[in-house]
Amino acid sequence: MNECADGLGHQSSRQSVDLTPLSRLALLACGRTGADIERLVRELRQKTRRERRPITWADIETALMASRIRLTDDHRYRLAVHEVGHAMAYTLLETGIVYAVTVGGSLNGSIQSFGQVEFTPFLDRPQNDEWLMRTCAASLAGRAAEQQIFGETLAGSGGDPNSDLARATRLMLAAETQLGFSDVNPLIYVSPEQAQQQLLYDGELRNRVDARLKRAEALAMEMLTRHKTALIAIAAKLADVGVMSGNEFRKALVLASGERKTDPVTA
Repeated sequence: MNECADGLGHQSSRQSVDLTPLSRLALLACGRTGADIERLVRELRQKTRRERRPITWADIETALMASRIRLTDDHRYRLAVHEVGHAMAYTLLETGIVYAVTVGGSLNGSIQSFGQVEFTPFLDRPQNDEWLMRTCAASLAGRAAEQQIFGETLAGSGGDPNSDLARATRLMLAAETQLGFSDVNPLIYVSPEQAQQQLLYDGELRNRVDARLKRAEALAMEMLTRHKTALIAIAAKLADVGVMSGNEFRKALVLASGERKTDPVTA
């Protein structure tokens, strides 16, 4: 993600052009190969030659957006609320640095994606039980944001092994069976495969994992309640523009919070 944006930015500086449109194109182009971009530009050149005009930034943006998923305005805004919820959690719960947020497309090459937050987790923080709870809260923050704004959630939070719910469940299951954070037999290590099976048949374990998940969700909800105005404003902007860089997101968060420092939330 960074390499893609940085590479295009470096090229533009030599040409002394406005970096604003090029930065957006860099975000939209990430995940595509050099051959993909070369083919796109070649096709655009043929089109604009027939129209007897030069290629513009708008032409390239339109071409990059063409393969993105078509969404209704309502669905697009709902997805934006979900993704901004994640981005706010990574930032305000201090679990990672956000590089980009998108709806209707992907930042990792899979164009058939409804939305995504590109981020890098902070690996220099003490990985204690509080850190685990914040990390889980960030995974559940998209779902919590939907509940906050719409009073219901879409099915996209679950459904597959890489979903928000699946990742959050694995994390809280690990806390109880592998990481030594359980109040019940904390010194006993259970392999991930065995723990998954145990979760199916052990009602007490299932209740402890569920309690942890609810605490994480409550942490995410408390943060989003405090910053509901920012959530609504940034989601509306993301739904409109489709993609925001990490810097754009953070500036929007400060602005929507009334120019006040956004204090981190403690677990």
